[in-house]
Amino acid sequence: MKTTHLRARSSLVGALFLLLLTSMSIRAQEADDFLAQLHTFRVSNYTSLDAYYRFIGSGSTEILNEIVAGINSANDSMNLLATSTSGVLSIEQLEKLNGEFDKFKSLMRDNINDVRKTGYPDLRLVSDMANQALVMNDMATELYQIAQENSQIKTSPRVEAARMGAVKISQMMAKYSVRTNSSVAQTFQGTSTETPLDEQAKEFDKLLSTMNNGESKDELKALLNNVTAKWQFIRGSYINYNENNVGFVIDRYSKRILESLTAAITLLQQSN
Repeated sequence: MKTTHLRARSSLVGALFLLLLTSMSIRAQEADDFLAQLHTFRVSNYTSLDAYYRFIGSGSTEILNEIVAGINSANDSMNLLATSTSGVLSIEQLEKLNGEFDKFKSLMRDNINDVRKTGYPDLRLVSDMANQALVMNDMATELYQIAQENSQIKTSPRVEAARMGAVKISQMMAKYSVRTNSSVAQTFQGTSTETPLDEQAKEFDKLLSTMNNGESKDELKALLNNVTAKWQFIRGSYINYNENNVGFVIDRYSKRILESLTAAITLLQQSN
């Protein structure tokens, strides 16, 4: 009888332990999904800003659609963050970020309407939007770090480098676009507190080195080689950004790098 009770107790402990492991695994996955959405939020806002600066110079419907796609992607991520059950950030923190995002969306709408109505931008509004983008994304970056600490997830250094690299290249795209594609390039250079392009390029060098520091096979190897090759092709233009360069080529290659990094992040996560 005693042996039977011991076996039953052992089975119960085993079941509870398995349930605990499953619960921990689910929470870890929810936290990782949260970080992924916060990452997408940051990238999407910069890609919409990049598209806006190109929209100023062309008024193209195709580029306008790029702005909308970027805003919609950021909006989808924000909605998923707001409904997340991971608990790695407080409701107040998320509401504050959403409030900054609402300001950015409103400024983007006003700036688009100005260009469509008059054919040229209002420099004050453009400056306000650039500064709001920086405030919002700085907050998102800070919250990403807080969420990571609260979740106690030890993300691979290569995954983190790829995520930071994706944010960096999207940020650089936007800053480069305002210099080369818009009619206001001579009077508006973006935010004064943002890191200069040449320094950002050197930061990307370090992130790329970390991404490549490890075993890479098959598709992952091809993706990272693609990023490295394309980066070497446009790196000089970001370093010497005051020289005359073909803006649409830089933008196209930067987008390809961003696409490859997005795919590489998924593969790097799977290999951990």
